[in-house]
Amino acid sequence: MRSLISLAKVMILSRRPSAAGKTEPQRPLIVMGNGPSLRSFLNQDASLPEGFDLMAVNFAAITPEFFQLRPTLYILADPHFFNGEEKDSKVRSLWEAFRNVNWNMTLLLPARHKKNLRAKLSTLPRTVDIKWYNLTPVEGDDALARFLMNEGLGMPRPRNVLIPAIMTAIRAGYKKIFLVGADHTWSQSLWVDDKNRVVSVQPHFYKDNKEEEERVAAEYAGYHLHDILNSLRIAFRSYFSIADFAAHKGVKIYNATPGSFIDAFPRCDYAQMKQLSEK
Repeated sequence: MRSLISLAKVMILSRRPSAAGKTEPQRPLIVMGNGPSLRSFLNQDASLPEGFDLMAVNFAAITPEFFQLRPTLYILADPHFFNGEEKDSKVRSLWEAFRNVNWNMTLLLPARHKKNLRAKLSTLPRTVDIKWYNLTPVEGDDALARFLMNEGLGMPRPRNVLIPAIMTAIRAGYKKIFLVGADHTWSQSLWVDDKNRVVSVQPHFYKDNKEEEERVAAEYAGYHLHDILNSLRIAFRSYFSIADFAAHKGVKIYNATPGSFIDAFPRCDYAQMKQLSEK
């Protein structure tokens, strides 16, 4: 049944994705989540990212580090990045940062937004290459799910931006992927107040402004604790689906995030990244 549901979702929701990478990239990839531990990674020896491609996510572009690190890849998934520019100053700043990119960077966007992003994308410089991917969740028969993922028609349920980040990196041809800033320690900052409202503090390596804190609080206002815990369960389970898919593709994924709650990938520390990338 889940396989039939996945096929139906693909037929309804998926669009033609950008072509997969034809050749394996020459360098391994570091996927930079925006968790608080990314600050410790950025404070390491400045030469550490040399020899790696970098992928950034979400609001990373509004930080000074974005223009210092000059990531090769950048991915957005949440609809708020495409529909909230009029109301959210951070979203406006994000797209303004993209308009100032003066190095070759691939911006990965959900294919379902292709039509409504046409005008916005026309303002970006030629240095920004647009690639489209599908967020459609696929489950059920393992062989069918892997086929749909391999074709870029779907992925494990994308409850966090790191899920499409890793999946698009695999499809781009990367064979070694390292995760930093992927704390996922949300359960440590999750509670219910005296009015039975679920409170979730989601710290980043940068400081969120009051506007963003209020937006997140408003998003959680209609959810109960069991809803949030179920969402976390889905996210962590998706990483095991990714690990299975990566194994069939011959891709190695290492979690180099100290204290990360993601338990699907082998661990390494910052000092081991260079050594593992060369094996």
